[in-house]
Amino acid sequence: MKILLIGSGGREHALAWKIAQSQLVSRLICAPGNPGMAEVADCLEVADPIAFAREEGIDLVVVGPEQPLAESLADRLEAAGIPCFGPVKAGAMLESSKAFTKEICEAAGAPTARYGHYADAGEAKAALSGYTAPYVIKADGLAAGKGVVIARSLTEAEAAVDELMAVSGSLVIEEFMDGYEVSLFAVTDGESVQRLGLASDYKRAFDGDEGPNTGGMGAISPPRNFTAEQEAEAYRTIIEPCLAELRRRGITYRGVLYAGLMVTNEGSKLVEFNCRFGDPECQLIMRRLRSDIVPSLWGAATGRLAGVGADWKDEAGVLITMAAKGYPGSYEKGSAIGGVKDAAALEDVVVFHAGTKRDGDRLLANGGRVLSVTALGTDLEEARTKVYEAAGRIEWPEGFYRRDIGA
Repeated sequence: MKILLIGSGGREHALAWKIAQSQLVSRLICAPGNPGMAEVADCLEVADPIAFAREEGIDLVVVGPEQPLAESLADRLEAAGIPCFGPVKAGAMLESSKAFTKEICEAAGAPTARYGHYADAGEAKAALSGYTAPYVIKADGLAAGKGVVIARSLTEAEAAVDELMAVSGSLVIEEFMDGYEVSLFAVTDGESVQRLGLASDYKRAFDGDEGPNTGGMGAISPPRNFTAEQEAEAYRTIIEPCLAELRRRGITYRGVLYAGLMVTNEGSKLVEFNCRFGDPECQLIMRRLRSDIVPSLWGAATGRLAGVGADWKDEAGVLITMAAKGYPGSYEKGSAIGGVKDAAALEDVVVFHAGTKRDGDRLLANGGRVLSVTALGTDLEEARTKVYEAAGRIEWPEGFYRRDIGA
């Protein structure tokens, strides 16, 4: 089987790393890929995925990031008769529109926070009086994981309304949910559903959950204190009803459905849906998955997921994100990184590239989140010890990382 993987981040490196291990794959091409992906696949610039897939005889296209899905890549591949792991644009609206997600939850009876949707800043600010601090304000559209502000005061909330309205033209205000977050990953062909892992990620930039929201500064898998019964309840009350509501609307969702859950005293409630694997959670899910990922990807893309299972390693995993100083604000690109091979040589450690490039033999930083350092252990504590030992071997004065992931 020939597979084309779209993307260039840490999530896509983890998917490439896992796909490349499959005996079902004769060739893996990543577009555009990154230096880490180049170690396990052919990395090419592909201007037109449909034309390329036809010319190269691609059997399956796997779309990593959300933007191409929101821009109808899966629709175009489907029209061309090329199987795609990733939902059509109508399904991808679960991520590209917070208001659409709320509408689906409401129709499906899925538990989520009380909310309002606003396209006018004045109306949104007036509506804040119906909520109590902290205020949760979300850009309605895609915002690369940074379109959410949790404001501690009314003044902060009003400023966030202006900021996020400028980002996407409309926004959602919702009540604050108290609890802890869990990321749940379900692979589906629109009918059958496969449970593909759980994780918890760390959104804030600095230790102690301080600083601005980011795309993710670390993760653990499995989450602490989240039981099999709670997982089953989330599928029964959130995943399955929402997929059924999509089907009722004529939308066949094929790909991964990432549910960000808030576990409250009243049970799990949906924070958000994403139409792709989370980053950095995907890196840990791929590390902990023992079975071949390709049957799941192929089954979801072709409507043949029924009966495909997933086998998990017993070990726990911890991931830390190494980011450029200044992230998620402005940061410099081009600083040299050393010691990655030394870190990856440690037992049970894999380092995924998220924002890097090559300059001859030198590895350079080329993004905000630059490396995902992962480790497995018999429990989270052992994995945490290993991952921080690995991070200590990486020489990058221009980077930083949180010291409390998994603590």
